[in-house]
Amino acid sequence: MEKDLAGKGNWKKFLFETIYESETFLGKFFNVALIGCIILSVFIVMLDSVEEIHVRWGRVLFVLEWAITILFSIEYLLRIFCVKKPLNYILSPIGGVDLIAILPAYLSLFFIGTQYLLVIRAFRILRVFRILKMWNFINASHTLTKALYTSAIKIGVFLLFVVVIVVILGSVMHLIEGGKHGYENIPRSIYWAIVTLTTVGYGDISPRTPLGRLFASAVMLFGYSILAVPTGIVTSELIKSAKSKHADSGQSCPACGRREHDEDAHYCKFCGGKL
Repeated sequence: MEKDLAGKGNWKKFLFETIYESETFLGKFFNVALIGCIILSVFIVMLDSVEEIHVRWGRVLFVLEWAITILFSIEYLLRIFCVKKPLNYILSPIGGVDLIAILPAYLSLFFIGTQYLLVIRAFRILRVFRILKMWNFINASHTLTKALYTSAIKIGVFLLFVVVIVVILGSVMHLIEGGKHGYENIPRSIYWAIVTLTTVGYGDISPRTPLGRLFASAVMLFGYSILAVPTGIVTSELIKSAKSKHADSGQSCPACGRREHDEDAHYCKFCGGKL
């Protein structure tokens, strides 16, 4: 009985080191092969969207895509199996991306067209930084992610402010143009306000009256200052994150599979498992 348990533990450890780590030859081979399959899968989805290729090679591409999807499904189940705390991996951002990478294929059985969402798998290519030991890139991505996360509330408040502004601007423009020249109703006027304020400027709706053009010019100039606000928020958080960041050890937690641990860490900061 003890031998069976020991054997099972060794197998789980072997799978963990192969799937989550890239220190061993098998680990590197597995991760490189995984990235190759991801690139191939994304390439297949793009080719399948070309009508001429779909008509001639659609069946072959369909078989290849499902073969890769089955491989990814097995890989996902193995990741759950070989960690000590599977739920932590499933609920982690990495686990979420791994799950989303296979879901569109199964959803395509019920909803036509969802298979094109498989290009989401391209996110998994970022694993190449860990395989090639490019820790500087990983630390930089962690800093950027942390800055975006801490900026989310501030940017959310700012976007709410922008929504209120465009509703007011659209309503005023509807009043100025007198419900003509494309501003027949407030929702269309709000659409114009969004396009103008963000400096996109499609030009499908434009003011014709002198007062309307003067108001539009003011909105355009105001749009430049609006764009600077979220940039300043994220930049401020990036500076804070850069000052407080610690080097990433690159070690995966045996319990939940997550990384982003400090070099001197002995326990996982996400699940408490021993590193």
